[in-house]
Amino acid sequence: MSEAVIIDCLRTAVGKAGRGTLKNTRPDDMAAAVFGGLLEKYPQV
Repeated sequence: MSEAVIIDCLRTAVGKAGRGTLKNTRPDDMAAAVFGGLLEKYPQV
C-alpha cells in the first residue's frame, strides 16, 4: 500500500458558536467539505 500524505489545506468557518447557521453542523461534516474541496482541487488523487 502507498503512503498517503496531506499536501494542501483549506479552511472552514467556525461552528459551535451558540448561534448562526453552522451551530448545528457536525465537525465531521465540516471535515468532509474540506476533503471534498481538496479532491476538486486535485482530481488525480
